[in-house]
Amino acid sequence: MARGRWEVTATRASAGVLLLAWIPIWALYALLIGPANPVHPGGTLAMAALIAFRSIGIAALLGFGVKRVTDLVPWPHPFQLRFALIHLGGALVYAHAWFVLAAALENFLRPGALHAYFAMIVPNLVLGMWLYVMIAGTLYAARAARAVAQAEANAIRAQLAALRSQLNPHFLFNALHAVVQLIPDRPRDAARAAELVAGLLRTSIEEDRDLVPVAEELAFVRRYLEVERMRFGERLEVRIDVSDAASQAEVPSFAIQSLVENAVRHGAAPRVAPTTVTVTGRVEAGRLSVTVADDGAGAAGTTAPDARGTGLRHLRERLGVLFGSQASLTVETTPGAGFTARLSLPVGDAR
Repeated sequence: MARGRWEVTATRASAGVLLLAWIPIWALYALLIGPANPVHPGGTLAMAALIAFRSIGIAALLGFGVKRVTDLVPWPHPFQLRFALIHLGGALVYAHAWFVLAAALENFLRPGALHAYFAMIVPNLVLGMWLYVMIAGTLYAARAARAVAQAEANAIRAQLAALRSQLNPHFLFNALHAVVQLIPDRPRDAARAAELVAGLLRTSIEEDRDLVPVAEELAFVRRYLEVERMRFGERLEVRIDVSDAASQAEVPSFAIQSLVENAVRHGAAPRVAPTTVTVTGRVEAGRLSVTVADDGAGAAGTTAPDARGTGLRHLRERLGVLFGSQASLTVETTPGAGFTARLSLPVGDAR
């Protein structure tokens, strides 16, 4: 996702710069050959603008040849004399080709114009070489921008993959621990739980998307909760209230699962009394809000930001990579009143 957005942005930016660069060149060339030029006595500025448009148009078309040269001759690291000589030759060929084609076109449209062109051969050739340098420089700069964007995208993908690799073993360890606890007294339930954990493991391994629909994430959460209900029985009650709009929105993969897992681990596990975990999801003002709350034992308020351990820390890091400052994850807790984790992030085009 990040890679595509940055690459498109870099390409559009370089194309826009190149397009805008031709406008002042056209204007300057029109002034160069305009009424003040003794080679064009009696000419008008409008006529000069038209001639300049045709000539600069030919220069722009020849730019495709320059692009081919830059494709075949990448920028060397370190800089090499051979590279400079190739482009010096390319600039000379480009300048002469532009001069000949532009002069031939004008002489065809306005017989006798060839004299005026030959009278300005030196300035035209110098300008042609400068145009070559401008085109080649812009193309190399565009490639460098794309390379930087791709490197940043690769780094982000690697960082997200690393965070997922840290998150999944943490979750699977807890799920397998639930299976182990069932084996001595409830072997049949343990076998069923093991099958469910295997399905969860398959999903966690195969899932390589950074963002998934909330509906798919909740389906994964419900399968995870089947395992935990076998372990806790009536001690664990879960309520899910997610609107249709929120179900269609996207969240980081395993985000809601991490919140629910922490609620079960820190809310239900330490208690003998029943614990209720409530999951709510809403979309308001272009933002998705997901809240996971439990009525467990809670903790001292001063420990709230770190009370949920590695799971939420990794989730915060993923949110930072994917959304920057646009997303947030907050945790509130009060002794005896459980934990509340709130996830807020932009939806769709609001990102």
